[in-house]
Amino acid sequence: MATHEKPADRGARRAATIRLQLGREIHDGRVDRGLSLGKAGAAVGLSASEVSRIERGLVPNVSIVAAARLLEVVGLELSARAYPGTGPIRDAGHVRLLESFRARLHRSVRWSTEVPLPIPGDQRGWDALLSTPAWRYGVEAETSPHDAQALGRRIQLKARDGGVDGVILLLPDTRSVRVFLEGAGAILAPSFPVPGRRALELLGAGVEPGGNSIVVVRVPPQGRTEQRG
Repeated sequence: MATHEKPADRGARRAATIRLQLGREIHDGRVDRGLSLGKAGAAVGLSASEVSRIERGLVPNVSIVAAARLLEVVGLELSARAYPGTGPIRDAGHVRLLESFRARLHRSVRWSTEVPLPIPGDQRGWDALLSTPAWRYGVEAETSPHDAQALGRRIQLKARDGGVDGVILLLPDTRSVRVFLEGAGAILAPSFPVPGRRALELLGAGVEPGGNSIVVVRVPPQGRTEQRG
């Protein structure tokens, strides 16, 4: 079974790909405008050999500033934007949230964490997977939700590709989460029709919730754990 790539390794691989792409664009822009390596380098304070290495993706730590300046010299502009990724490193609060939820489950419900989606090469995964011989539910845990639309879209895509019967959006019982749900309720409600308390009641009895649900649980202070019944 293939191993799940670490977030830091995935980031390094993506950076290498971006570095190569930028190098090709700098090279093509320079050639299109008839600029020599020396002339392009002189405009930004680099030698011809340094520009050549950047164009070939051979400078592992090339700065955003250097890339942006070279692109401007050859008539291009650098644009960058971050998008939701696949699996951030989770903090202690996230772990406690999952464990608090696990303590509410019936012993017949199997619990697995960091479960990858069943698509070769797909780096997405469920924070936890609940399963019995009859059903499987993915768990998406969020300690500080803020963008309801983006969160809903991400979960819908994972539900589509994840081979599960439903999804539990797991949130901690905090003031900020209550404020978030007050504003996001209308956006998320159609995708999560089962009330959270009802879902918890059914899961506590080892029964399928019957659909997607937003479950809010109390998380004990650090150093204390809830006992599983």
